[in-house]
Amino acid sequence: MSSSLATRILSSAFIVSFIVLHLFFPCRADVGTAASYSPPYLPSKCYGTEATEFPSSNLFAAAGDGIWDNGAACGRQYLVRCISAEQPRTCIPDQSIQIKIVDYAATAVSAASASGTTLVLSDKAFGSIANTTAILINIEFQQV
Repeated sequence: MSSSLATRILSSAFIVSFIVLHLFFPCRADVGTAASYSPPYLPSKCYGTEATEFPSSNLFAAAGDGIWDNGAACGRQYLVRCISAEQPRTCIPDQSIQIKIVDYAATAVSAASASGTTLVLSDKAFGSIANTTAILINIEFQQV
C-alpha cells in the first residue's frame, strides 16, 4: 500500500470518526458562575419598565459580560443547573430550570450577591436550583 493511499484512508477515517462523535455525543453546555439578585428588577436594560416581558414564573436572569453580547442576549433562554458550590449540599440535585435574560448584570437596579458572574438569577430562579443562603454557585448552562 502506498503511503499516500494510507494517508488518505487515515484522513477519511479521522473525518468520519469526528463527524460520528459530534452527531451522537453532542456537548453544547457551558459552565460558569451564578449569583442572585432581589427586587426591584425594573427598569431593566432589555425591557425598560415593561414588566409584561418578564416570565410569569419569575425564572429570569441578568446576563453577565461573558454572554451579554452588546444586548443581543435580551430574550435568550437558557437551561441552567447548579453543579457545585463552595459549601457542600448547596445544589438541589437533578434540578434544571429554564430562564429568560431580561437585564444586563452590570447595570441592574439591584446589586448581585457576587460580581463578575456569568448569570445573575432572580431570587426565585436561584432558589429553584440552589440553597438560597449561598452567595455564588457554579452552573452548567445551555441556550435553548
